[in-house]
Amino acid sequence: MKKSIFIATALVFGLFACGQTPPKPVTDSFNKKFANATKVKWSMEDKTEWEAEFKMDGKEMSASYDLEGKWINTEAKLTEKDLPANVLKAVNTAYAGWKIESVESYETPQMKGYELGIEKGKDELELQVTADGKITVNKESEEEDDEKNEKK
Repeated sequence: MKKSIFIATALVFGLFACGQTPPKPVTDSFNKKFANATKVKWSMEDKTEWEAEFKMDGKEMSASYDLEGKWINTEAKLTEKDLPANVLKAVNTAYAGWKIESVESYETPQMKGYELGIEKGKDELELQVTADGKITVNKESEEEDDEKNEKK
Protein backbone atom coordinates (compact mmCIF):
# COMPACT_ATOMS: atom_id res chain seq x y z
CA MET A 1 0.00 0.00 0.00
CA LYS A 2 2.77 2.45 0.94
CA LYS A 3 4.53 1.63 -2.31
CA SER A 4 1.36 2.44 -4.30
CA ILE A 5 0.94 5.79 -2.55
CA PHE A 6 4.60 6.64 -3.16
CA ILE A 7 4.30 5.80 -6.87
CA ALA A 8 1.07 7.79 -7.23
CA THR A 9 2.63 10.78 -5.48
CA ALA A 10 5.72 10.58 -7.66
CA LEU A 11 3.55 10.48 -10.80
CA VAL A 12 1.54 13.52 -9.71
CA PHE A 13 4.68 15.55 -9.01
CA GLY A 14 6.21 14.36 -12.27
CA LEU A 15 3.15 15.43 -14.25
CA PHE A 16 3.10 18.80 -12.53
CA ALA A 17 6.76 19.40 -13.30
CA CYS A 18 6.20 18.45 -16.95
CA GLY A 19 3.15 20.70 -17.06
CA GLN A 20 5.36 23.77 -16.53
CA THR A 21 7.69 23.01 -19.43
CA PRO A 22 6.33 24.08 -22.80
CA PRO A 23 6.67 21.92 -25.90
CA LYS A 24 9.84 22.36 -27.97
CA PRO A 25 8.10 24.27 -30.81
CA VAL A 26 6.99 26.86 -28.23
CA THR A 27 10.44 27.37 -26.71
CA ASP A 28 12.09 27.37 -30.15
CA SER A 29 9.71 30.07 -31.38
CA PHE A 30 10.19 32.12 -28.21
CA ASN A 31 13.99 31.86 -28.32
CA LYS A 32 14.01 32.97 -31.96
CA LYS A 33 11.82 36.04 -31.29
CA PHE A 34 13.29 36.97 -27.89
CA ALA A 35 16.92 35.87 -28.06
CA ASN A 36 18.00 38.41 -25.41
CA ALA A 37 15.33 37.50 -22.84
CA THR A 38 16.38 36.81 -19.25
CA LYS A 39 14.64 35.41 -16.17
CA VAL A 40 12.13 33.48 -18.30
CA LYS A 41 9.29 31.81 -16.38
CA TRP A 42 6.75 29.67 -18.22
CA SER A 43 3.16 28.98 -17.25
CA MET A 44 0.22 27.44 -19.01
CA GLU A 45 -2.55 30.03 -19.39
CA ASP A 46 -5.12 27.46 -20.47
CA LYS A 47 -5.21 24.14 -22.35
CA THR A 48 -4.06 25.78 -25.59
CA GLU A 49 -1.78 28.65 -24.53
CA TRP A 50 1.65 29.04 -22.96
CA GLU A 51 2.90 32.32 -21.50
CA ALA A 52 6.50 33.33 -20.86
CA GLU A 53 7.16 36.12 -18.39
CA PHE A 54 10.65 37.58 -18.79
CA LYS A 55 12.87 40.64 -18.78
CA MET A 56 14.38 42.18 -21.88
CA ASP A 57 16.00 45.56 -22.45
CA GLY A 58 15.19 46.51 -18.86
CA LYS A 59 11.44 45.89 -19.28
CA GLU A 60 9.14 43.32 -17.70
CA MET A 61 7.44 41.51 -20.55
CA SER A 62 5.25 38.54 -21.39
CA ALA A 63 4.64 36.63 -24.61
CA SER A 64 2.01 34.01 -25.37
CA TYR A 65 2.15 31.09 -27.80
CA ASP A 66 -0.21 28.35 -28.91
CA LEU A 67 0.79 24.69 -28.52
CA GLU A 68 2.42 24.59 -31.97
CA GLY A 69 4.64 27.57 -31.16
CA LYS A 70 2.65 30.22 -33.03
CA TRP A 71 3.14 33.62 -31.40
CA ILE A 72 -0.13 35.09 -30.06
CA ASN A 73 0.87 38.35 -28.37
CA THR A 74 3.49 40.29 -26.45
CA GLU A 75 3.00 42.74 -23.60
CA ALA A 76 5.52 45.01 -21.89
CA LYS A 77 4.99 47.13 -18.80
CA LEU A 78 5.27 50.87 -19.44
CA THR A 79 4.47 54.09 -17.65
CA GLU A 80 2.02 56.78 -18.66
CA LYS A 81 4.88 58.99 -19.85
CA ASP A 82 5.86 56.26 -22.34
CA LEU A 83 2.56 56.72 -24.21
CA PRO A 84 2.61 58.67 -27.48
CA ALA A 85 0.86 62.05 -27.24
CA ASN A 86 -1.93 61.02 -29.64
CA VAL A 87 -2.78 57.92 -27.57
CA LEU A 88 -2.82 59.88 -24.33
CA LYS A 89 -5.00 62.58 -25.92
CA ALA A 90 -7.49 60.01 -27.26
CA VAL A 91 -7.87 58.36 -23.85
CA ASN A 92 -8.11 61.66 -21.94
CA THR A 93 -10.73 62.92 -24.41
CA ALA A 94 -12.87 59.77 -24.38
CA TYR A 95 -12.46 59.20 -20.61
CA ALA A 96 -12.14 62.69 -19.12
CA GLY A 97 -11.74 62.52 -15.36
CA TRP A 98 -10.47 58.93 -15.38
CA LYS A 99 -7.03 58.12 -13.96
CA ILE A 100 -4.60 55.85 -15.80
CA GLU A 101 -3.51 53.13 -13.38
CA SER A 102 -1.53 50.77 -15.61
CA VAL A 103 0.04 50.89 -19.06
CA GLU A 104 1.38 48.09 -21.25
CA SER A 105 2.43 47.95 -24.84
CA TYR A 106 0.40 45.26 -26.59
CA GLU A 107 1.25 43.56 -29.87
CA THR A 108 -0.46 40.79 -31.82
CA PRO A 109 0.01 39.70 -35.43
CA GLN A 110 -2.95 41.96 -36.30
CA MET A 111 -2.23 45.09 -34.23
CA LYS A 112 0.27 47.06 -32.26
CA GLY A 113 -0.94 49.32 -29.50
CA TYR A 114 -1.45 49.72 -25.78
CA GLU A 115 -3.49 48.24 -22.96
CA LEU A 116 -4.47 50.68 -20.23
CA GLY A 117 -6.15 50.13 -16.91
CA ILE A 118 -8.12 53.21 -15.91
CA GLU A 119 -10.33 54.08 -12.96
CA LYS A 120 -12.76 56.72 -11.80
CA GLY A 121 -13.98 56.29 -8.25
CA LYS A 122 -14.93 52.64 -7.89
CA ASP A 123 -15.29 52.10 -11.64
CA GLU A 124 -12.45 50.38 -13.48
CA LEU A 125 -12.02 49.77 -17.19
CA GLU A 126 -9.42 48.09 -19.36
CA LEU A 127 -8.83 49.82 -22.68
CA GLN A 128 -7.01 48.65 -25.75
CA VAL A 129 -5.79 51.54 -27.87
CA THR A 130 -4.18 51.27 -31.30
CA ALA A 131 -0.94 53.12 -32.03
CA ASP A 132 -2.92 55.72 -33.99
CA GLY A 133 -5.12 56.47 -30.95
CA LYS A 134 -8.26 54.47 -31.73
CA ILE A 135 -9.84 52.81 -28.71
CA THR A 136 -10.63 49.33 -29.98
CA VAL A 137 -11.74 47.59 -26.80
CA ASN A 138 -13.09 48.88 -23.56
CA LYS A 139 -14.26 46.44 -20.96
CA GLU A 140 -14.52 46.07 -17.23
CA SER A 141 -11.26 45.01 -15.66
CA GLU A 142 -10.77 41.38 -14.67
CA GLU A 143 -10.73 42.38 -11.00
CA GLU A 144 -14.17 43.95 -11.31
CA ASP A 145 -15.45 40.91 -13.22
CA ASP A 146 -14.12 38.68 -10.42
CA GLU A 147 -15.83 40.80 -7.76
CA LYS A 148 -19.16 40.63 -9.59
CA ASN A 149 -18.85 36.86 -9.97
CA GLU A 150 -18.10 36.48 -6.25
CA LYS A 151 -21.32 38.36 -5.38
CA LYS A 152 -23.48 35.96 -7.42
